[in-house]
Amino acid sequence: MTIATWIVSGLLAAAYLLTGVMKLTRPVSALGEMMPYTKDLPPWMTRTIGALEVLGAIGLIVPWLTGIAPILTPIAAVALALLQLVALIFHVVRKEVQPGLAFNVVLFVAAVFIAVARFAGF
Repeated sequence: MTIATWIVSGLLAAAYLLTGVMKLTRPVSALGEMMPYTKDLPPWMTRTIGALEVLGAIGLIVPWLTGIAPILTPIAAVALALLQLVALIFHVVRKEVQPGLAFNVVLFVAAVFIAVARFAGF
């Protein structure tokens, strides 16, 4: 179980780090091409979501790996699961049911898995 938890943690952290850094560093107009929903959000909200994703990615790995405040790892997983839940609701309300929505579901399930596993001590 420990190996599976680390693998899922690493993959999830990589996904959030990639998208978070992209939302923080790319011009908002360029993001609109890849992520059309960003056109309808204020730029500060897109940047805030990116910052939360980067912090969440760090929180999934660093506390548990270093043993410094390891309780932050499952808390970060819960926060990322909530972020995905809000994203799912946002996209469904906007009737944006597309293949990308499945990715949101996968990220949500992975975050819940990590939260449960880390709260259980794996």
